[in-house]
Amino acid sequence: MSTNFDVRQSEPGPAAKDSPDELYQRVAAEYGAALERLAYAYEGDSDRRRDLLQEIHFQLWQSFEKFASRCSLRTWIYRVAHNVATSHVVRQRRRKALEFVTLEEIESKASREDLEISTDRQRVLTRLLALIQKLEPIDRQLILGYLEGIDAESMGEITGLSPANVWTKLHRIKNILNGEFHAGGPNAR
Repeated sequence: MSTNFDVRQSEPGPAAKDSPDELYQRVAAEYGAALERLAYAYEGDSDRRRDLLQEIHFQLWQSFEKFASRCSLRTWIYRVAHNVATSHVVRQRRRKALEFVTLEEIESKASREDLEISTDRQRVLTRLLALIQKLEPIDRQLILGYLEGIDAESMGEITGLSPANVWTKLHRIKNILNGEFHAGGPNAR
């Protein structure tokens, strides 16, 4: 009996008898909350966020016709969801000519801004999500995957980056986000 535990081994795979509709129902029940958090991180406006979440669910439902178990079900779900969300952001960018902020711009901005001190947990979460929403789609995808507990290898499969590149980018993003909060003082946590 092996003592090594692989998270992917415990993930329930699609049963051979599961139709795409049954697979979608199971995924929606198991990953619904994570998909809502993902949509929240990609879209700040509540009406557009509902549209985005609906589009994610629709595209997932359609994608199960093509799912061939070449990757884990979780990887497939996040890949589809992030692709839909990234496309949504790009469409919004074209509509509003929204400027994305690079990691370097956030880093330099963090050192100049005097952040408000807040002990209210909701305010901190709102601010964190606002920062995440400013990141370019690939950086946003990486930090959201990290926050959902997805390992670097799986994030590499989802994004097409090497696991080493995933960790490097995550390290930079976390340092920048951490700096944003510490710039506001000890009560900003």
